[in-house]
Amino acid sequence: MYRETTDCYGPAAGDNIVTFGLSPRSPMENALTPRQAEILEAIRTHLAENGRPPSRAELAQALGIASTNAIFKHLATLERKGAIALDSGHARGIRVRQEEGGLPLVGRVAAGSPILAIENLLGRYPVDPDLFRPRADYLLQVKGLSMRDEGILDGDWLVVHRTREAKSGQLVVARIGDDVTVKRLKVRGRKAELIPANPDFRTLTLDLDRQALDIEGVAVGVIRNLNARGAA
Repeated sequence: MYRETTDCYGPAAGDNIVTFGLSPRSPMENALTPRQAEILEAIRTHLAENGRPPSRAELAQALGIASTNAIFKHLATLERKGAIALDSGHARGIRVRQEEGGLPLVGRVAAGSPILAIENLLGRYPVDPDLFRPRADYLLQVKGLSMRDEGILDGDWLVVHRTREAKSGQLVVARIGDDVTVKRLKVRGRKAELIPANPDFRTLTLDLDRQALDIEGVAVGVIRNLNARGAA
């Protein structure tokens, strides 16, 4: 499996640049455990990919849980913590509740974890997701200078629309093995290139017949705190 050797997961760019300071919102009162966060992420993923909630059996299969009784217990806990709402009268009666306003900020992504897993989040910030097109789903803290020449700098926040699909030419958040990176995607047949915007970094070339490339989202904007940068 290909692994990037420098500037793992960092910068990218979008059309919108917002420049102002932001204050984090307070965290959820009842924080989820890593297992509960994994189950919530599985529900969101199924919704994004299939347009409907998973059944209990589908959720158990996706998570490798043999007993649907265990799924019922986990779902009940998620409902009690305010993450979901359940409708016991329907086989797919799971609704993800709208979280506190704003967008979650993702820091360094732990190897193998869902990108919005609790352990990856640095907080929640009052950014209106409807300012961006397509609608924003999360923020990703930029680390490194691999997209410098597109105006994306270390410490910026990339605004990301969550999707599993991307078109050639888009700026994407991509997962390669255990690493997450942000680059411009170019697809030529069964070859994909993840192209930096800095000559100090090399293009990542993947053979899609042999190497997995998972899209975690496309860039729709950038947020920069000018006060913080001026103090550096």
